[in-house]
Amino acid sequence: MHPTIRTKNGRKLKVKALINSRCMNTTIARKIVEEKGIPTKLLPKLFDVYNSDGSRNREKTIKEFVPLEINSNGHIK
Repeated sequence: MHPTIRTKNGRKLKVKALINSRCMNTTIARKIVEEKGIPTKLLPKLFDVYNSDGSRNREKTIKEFVPLEINSNGHIK
């Protein structure tokens, strides 16, 4: 799937995505954030990241977030 994301500063970007409707949080790969120069903000409270098998994710802790809008076939989140 290739939804369009729009950052809070108005930039629109087409990205490759895996959509999981049961996911508790929406995430974006740090590599995409860095490559596209998407601005981030610090989270007021850090949180640990685990894989579906319960093992610790290599990112270990999420410290920043990206305010953005995702448009997937007309469904905006």
